[in-house]
Order: sequence, then structure tokens, then C-alpha cells
Amino acid sequence: MRGAICLLFVSVLGSELSDLNDELRALEKELGSQRTILKAQQSRFEGLQSTERRLQTTYVTQATFTAEVASIKSTWAGLFGALDSAWLCLCGALVMFMHAGFAMLETGCCRAKNASNVLMKNLVNVCAGTLGWWSFGWAFAYGSASTNGFIGWHGFFGFDMYTYDTRTGNITPVADCSYSDGCQSNMLSWFFQWAFCTAAATIVSGAVAERVKSPTYAVFAFFMTSFIYPVVVAWTWGGGWISSLFGVGVMDFAGSGIVHLCGGVAGLMGTIILKPRKGRFVYPEEFEAHNLPFVVLGTFALWFGWYGFNPGSTLGMHDSGTGALAAQVAMNTTISAATGGITVFVLRYFITKKYDVGGLCNGILAGLVSITAGCANMECGSAFAAGLVGAFVYQGSSMLLVKLKIDDPVDASPVHGFCGAWGVMAAAFFDWGKGVDYFNGSGWSCSTNDGETACISGIGGTIIGSNAILIIMVCLWSGILSGTAFCILNLTGLLRISEEVEDTGMDSHHHSPPKAYAIGNPSTDGQTV
Repeated sequence: MRGAICLLFVSVLGSELSDLNDELRALEKELGSQRTILKAQQSRFEGLQSTERRLQTTYVTQATFTAEVASIKSTWAGLFGALDSAWLCLCGALVMFMHAGFAMLETGCCRAKNASNVLMKNLVNVCAGTLGWWSFGWAFAYGSASTNGFIGWHGFFGFDMYTYDTRTGNITPVADCSYSDGCQSNMLSWFFQWAFCTAAATIVSGAVAERVKSPTYAVFAFFMTSFIYPVVVAWTWGGGWISSLFGVGVMDFAGSGIVHLCGGVAGLMGTIILKPRKGRFVYPEEFEAHNLPFVVLGTFALWFGWYGFNPGSTLGMHDSGTGALAAQVAMNTTISAATGGITVFVLRYFITKKYDVGGLCNGILAGLVSITAGCANMECGSAFAAGLVGAFVYQGSSMLLVKLKIDDPVDASPVHGFCGAWGVMAAAFFDWGKGVDYFNGSGWSCSTNDGETACISGIGGTIIGSNAILIIMVCLWSGILSGTAFCILNLTGLLRISEEVEDTGMDSHHHSPPKAYAIGNPSTDGQTV
């Protein structure tokens, strides 16, 4: 029995020893593999110690490196250019949509018997103005006006927009690459600035409504967009003499003076030369707005379009800086518009003891015009002040025109002319530069000399003088040229409609259908009369 047990124990022990022996052999094999790896690592380490350390084993040439960097920059520049193009196309379309607002506002403010004519004039204004801008306006405004300081001289009829390959016949758009972060095609600038140009001409349309001959107004709109307005742009945004006045230039970010004052002065000259509508100051109740819903709709459309007018004047949207500036501009625009509207509304209530919806609408527009020049260089509190003062400027100038018996059917010259002048001065008064000694202008830093970082001191008063000169020059240029044009047309009998047409309305005399509204009492045959 004991022998059997011993035999069994020996057998089990032998099996265990066999398994243990196999494990030892496997461990020896693994240890050998690790030794081989360790030797390889040691050999590699010794090789590194004997060789100079490098980031890479093969150097690229300077030419290859330069080409790679240029390729990356080109890719980013193309992206930035695309972002700018999308931004300006959108904002240009918003500004163009303001014409719908002008059309509704002017139509609602005038009498129903001239509604079709007012609508037609707004459409003709855009069409004639487009042809004027394309043929001569763009060239006079941006055709290298900096060379002579007064007027551009190339780019007529859309030339210089492309380069031509005489061998293949292919065309390539000409681009302005003065921007540090990409290029913008001249066609993009043409489109965005065209929207501003036609807006300036439309201001005149409202001031001369209900008594000017339509073909005559079309001729004036062409003249306004092809010469009067473009020359003002050439002096300022186009790099002319006012843009570098006193070494600091002027501050009119989106055009309180360049666009609105120019159009407002031309409209004022037109309405003075045309004289008032028949019976305007004898039976004033007959000349009240016939369609307040149109007036309100037009005001909202204009306010909406102003977010292309002002924020779009950043002229780009390719980095966080321009994005923040556009947001600042939009906020200031909103605050000033609301302030102007409420202020005029309250003023009219104290004067008439009644709610004046039309006054509220024009107050909003007065606030918008007042902030347009300085929307990019003042804080929101200053935007509130600009709108507040603008409301008083509008109300005072509107009452002044009535006192002088100057008939402006939509108050175009008080809103755009007088408030435009105030907006230009507000941009200088409320600039967010430190105290009155420094000047920032549009952007987030102070004005500096080229190549320097220190702020220029002693120019706070200079910019006030520069902006005052801008106002004077715009008034003289636009007033003299538009006044001369209207006087010539008036002397030839081509300006004002006849008394018969004025009495019965231009719609019934010159339009088909003869009235804008098919609303009335049903006749016996069921037709509207």
C-alpha cells in the first residue's frame, strides 16, 4: 500500500517537474528575445550618441519652404476674400432693399392720386441711377482720384474690371489687394458702392414728389449718380483731397455727410425751386399722409436695410476684429434709431397733444442718419446722445421748413440733410479717443503715424475742423450743381407739371391703370368703381 502511494507521488512529482521544466525553457527563450531587443536599442542609442542630433534627416530647400508658405498664405487669402465677398454681397443687397422702404414711405406720405407716379419714380431712380453709376459714376468716384485729389479718370462703362488674355481670350477679374488679408474684386466694390449711390439719389425723389415731371426726374437721377455724388465720394472714400485733410482726414464711416447730406441738400434745392404743391399751406389737412401702413412698413424696411448700410461699411468680415466692429456698429445703429424715434414721438405729443405715427417714423430715420457717420467710433452712450440730439435737429428743421413755406412732402431734407450734417459733427464730438486730445476713428486703436505705435496727440480738435469742412464742401457742391440743374430745367418748362395735372393727379393723366388702388364702392354691375 505504501509502495503504491509512493509510486503515485513520484509520478505526479515527475509530471510537475516536466511542466516546470517547460516553463523554464519558455522563460529562457523570452529572456533571449529581450536581450536581442536590448542590444538593438543599445546599438541605436550608441549610434545617436555618435551622430549630431537633428530634427529631420533631410533638409528642404529655401525655395521649397518659401513655396509651401506662399501656398498656405494663398489658401487663407482666398478664404478671407470669399468671406469678404459674401459679407459685402449680403450687405449690398440689404442696402438695395432700402429702395422698397423709400418707395413705401414716400407713397404713403403723398396723396393717393399720385401713388403710382411715386412708385414709378422710385423704380426709375434705381434704373437710371444704375446706368449713371456704371457709365461714369464709378470711374469718377474710384478711378484713382488720389492722383489729382479731385476726381477719378478711368473705369468708365465697366472697363478696368477685367484683364484680357489676348492669346486664349480668357478674362480675369481685377482685384484690389491693398487689404492685408486677401483681395476683393473691383466688381464687388462696384456693387456695394452702387447701392449707396442710388440711395443718395432716391432721397431727392421724396423731396420733389407730386409735382416734378417723371422724365425730367429720370434725367436728374442720372446726373446725380454719374457726377454730383461720385465727385463727393472721390474727395473722401476715393482717396481725394478731403481724405487726407490736415493730415487726419475726416470721419464719416458710412455716409451721414457723403451720402445723406449730399442727397438731402440736392432735395432741398429741388423743392425750393419747384415751389410748394398747390394749396399746401392753404389747406394743409388735404396733404396729410394717405396711407400710414405704407409709411410704417417703409420705415421698418429702411431700418432693416440700414444693417447693411452701417455694419457693411466695415468692408470685410474675415477676422474677429472686423466682426466685433460690425457688431459695435449694429448696436450703436439700433440704439440711436430707437432714441430718435421715441424722442420725436414725445416732442410731437407735447406739441399736438396727439400721437403722431408719421413723426415717430421720421424720428427713427433721423436717429439712423445721425449715427451713420460715427457708428464705428463711439460708445453706446454716445450713440444714445447722437440719436437724442438728432431728434431735436429733425423736429426743429422740419418746423423751420414749414415756417419758411418750403414744401418737402416726406421731410427728406430735415431727415437726411440736417441730420446728416449733425451726424458728421457727432462723429467728431463723440469719438472714443481719450479726452479731446486724441482721435481713434473707426477701429479699436488710436490714430498713429505710419510705422509708429504711439498715439498722435493734439488732433481731437483737428478732426472737428475737418468734418466741418466736409459739411461745407458737400453743401456747396451738391447745392450749386443740383440747384443749377433744377433752375435750367425750370426755365425751360421741363420741370413742373401743369396745374391741371396737379389738380386731378398724375396717375389719372399719365398712368395705366389710372389709379393705384382698386378699392371703392361696388357699382350695380358688381364692378369696383
